[in-house]
Amino acid sequence: MRTTACEAARKEQNFRMKEKIVLIGAGSAMFTRGLVRDLIEARWELDLALADTDPAAIVVAERLSRRMIETYNAPIALSASTDRRDVLANATAVICTIGVGGRRAWEQDVFIPRKYGIYQPVGDTVMPGGASRALRMIPAMVAIARDVLDLAPGALLFNYGNPMAPVCRGVHKATGADVVGLCHGVFFTGHYLASQLGCKTHDLTCTAAGMNHLTWFTEVRIGANDAMPALRELAKSKLLAEHERFINDNPFSWQLFDLFGAFPAVLDRHVSEFFPQFFACGEYYGKTLGIDAYSFEDCIAYGDELYQQMSAHALSPEPLRGDYFDCIGGEHEQAVEILKSIRGNGERVYSVSLPNRGQVPNLPHDAPVESPAITTANGFRPIMLPPLPAGVAGTLATRFAWVETIVEAALEGSRDKFIQALVLDGAVDSIDTAAKLADELLAAQAEYLPQFECLRKQ
Repeated sequence: MRTTACEAARKEQNFRMKEKIVLIGAGSAMFTRGLVRDLIEARWELDLALADTDPAAIVVAERLSRRMIETYNAPIALSASTDRRDVLANATAVICTIGVGGRRAWEQDVFIPRKYGIYQPVGDTVMPGGASRALRMIPAMVAIARDVLDLAPGALLFNYGNPMAPVCRGVHKATGADVVGLCHGVFFTGHYLASQLGCKTHDLTCTAAGMNHLTWFTEVRIGANDAMPALRELAKSKLLAEHERFINDNPFSWQLFDLFGAFPAVLDRHVSEFFPQFFACGEYYGKTLGIDAYSFEDCIAYGDELYQQMSAHALSPEPLRGDYFDCIGGEHEQAVEILKSIRGNGERVYSVSLPNRGQVPNLPHDAPVESPAITTANGFRPIMLPPLPAGVAGTLATRFAWVETIVEAALEGSRDKFIQALVLDGAVDSIDTAAKLADELLAAQAEYLPQFECLRKQ
């Protein structure tokens, strides 16, 4: 097999004793504290560089990270910058958690479609919110990937930003960079299924494949035993349960499992957005998606609160409490564990998003497929799986076509392809509605969309 320049650079870096990790989007309210905590607990000697274009956010991230490092006397050398190019040289791993426009832009991705009767519990993956977010995220991530290839060609490049599938596909299509998409969704759903089956998580093994936030569990085992029959019986009992008891336990996911024989991750909050035809005007088992079912406003308020806590801990004159780690969680996407496995050539299995090179044979070539992969010294090697059941593959077919369309819209600055993506998504009720919604979203996010010539003419 031919060795690429990036692989050769990685092999050379594997001989180095010290890791240099660059976190781009360090102002994240959700991720930075957890990652720094995990790095501290790993007791790794390393360089950690933080980058964020928001001057206020980078001050908060740098000060809190430094206080955490000093409190726990960790062997981590810390630096920070608003210009990622200042810190990328010699990076061995680059982790991207950016969210272009932050929570205020995200709000518009959800609130504007509500005017058209479209209700989204998340609005960051598919539906109009996911499409709008992709227009902002893809060009920004392409620019980051180009800088990584220029300044740190041997670095492992990880993306956490949503919409995961369009971002990873856009980066690979525009730059060829070997970006890996990481998400805790399959990991989280595995924990959920273990709790439903009444077993310990470490006794459960699963195979799941699909698209990020619609990844289908086709195999579930407890030890050596097939657990799918038990799950099917559980699904039937849930479907017969009284309404109020059922409503609080991901009813749509269990209905899909009963129909398709595969369980979808990541449960109803995300999975419902892939099937907007079933939830007109947000109607969800007597509730409304994004309102009293998976409240979007509560999600935004929680993010704002987390950032305020992060800022308060960073800027407080008081020392961090000795039990500070008890008050915050790890980052859950397993980045530190993955890096350890890669550097130690541990050959462990994780769920990651990679271009489809046959690992799921009946999904499109190069599509950003989320499926099991094994860590190697150069990153990940996908596990070759049998074809997905025809029905399951069918739920993904138009979604991967949507991914390709919204990627082209973002890279080309094409209003027409943005409208096409909204039509393919299925949440709008007509082409005219799609066009009006597209124009309103483009106008609201214009400051983050320099690639759209139509906005410059206005």
